[in-house]
Amino acid sequence: MKFGEAFMEYLHGDQERLLDKCSHVEYKRLKKVLKSCRTCRALKDSKGEEDDESRTLAQFCQFESCPLCDQKFFSELVKEASDIAGCFHSRVRHLLHLHIATGAQRYLVRLRQCFMNDQLAMVQEGQMLIEYVTMNAIAMRKILKKYDKVHGSVNGRNFKYKMRAEHLEILQSPLLIELGAFYMNFFESNSGKSDGFSRPFSCDLSTTEPVVTFMLPDSVKLEYHLTCAVCLEIVFNPYALSCGHLFCKLCACSAASVMSFQGVKAASPESKCPVCREVGVYANAVHMIELNMLLKKRCKEYWRERQLADRAEMVKQTKEFWDLQTKYMIGY
Repeated sequence: MKFGEAFMEYLHGDQERLLDKCSHVEYKRLKKVLKSCRTCRALKDSKGEEDDESRTLAQFCQFESCPLCDQKFFSELVKEASDIAGCFHSRVRHLLHLHIATGAQRYLVRLRQCFMNDQLAMVQEGQMLIEYVTMNAIAMRKILKKYDKVHGSVNGRNFKYKMRAEHLEILQSPLLIELGAFYMNFFESNSGKSDGFSRPFSCDLSTTEPVVTFMLPDSVKLEYHLTCAVCLEIVFNPYALSCGHLFCKLCACSAASVMSFQGVKAASPESKCPVCREVGVYANAVHMIELNMLLKKRCKEYWRERQLADRAEMVKQTKEFWDLQTKYMIGY
């Protein structure tokens, strides 16, 4: 089955309840735009007579950049990518918040599970979100590839780079890694039983380069590395900056010149990512709680050692901070 047919089947399939409130790539309509553009090129190359409209469109389409397509493609794709990312992030945050609820909210969640299988519902929601992000990411990749093929350009490829630079590339989202960690945590807590669900995520911490792997259709594989670029160890109590790079909390705080007990988000707006040097990436940092839980289960000894070391460093920093505050107050 061609992808266009598979995508339309997906949109009108079991996921329709989710899609009522979520945006998606207008794949079929954008393909029609490209078909029109290809027809214009054919008219230009033919020796037959053309009407004024066809001649105008043909003149547009003889260049690598087509104004007609650009207006409908790139402006709409930016909006669609932004809406898809917004929908995905809000739904994932809500799902993970329920899973890691604490205090009274945790008690209410557990109470509800006595009367209904909320845990199964959360996994079903996670499955739908994974399929949602996968299908839309593939649709966007294919339509941009087709754009370049029709126009003989690299504008579609450049647009993908632009989306990545503006953090609209959903497959690079740290919340996708969190969703994968949630998935793996669920299956491990249920003795590996999949209950009919596919398992697109896997985690390998035994190699020199620990990774989380996400398998897409057509055997396309994405790898998310779990090594902190500062301490060069597996990330501990990880945070993902808004640029997408992962760091240990202590390392991120150190790079931003803030105390560990103050937290990553206390960093100055001028603080830069240690890897890509992008400014202002600390304010919207994501605490990767599910990933930390997964690492705690998989690397118990390593996690315990890092916890002791981090606590000692936090106590040291706290003491130094209050010593400085005391000296400042008493003038000594």
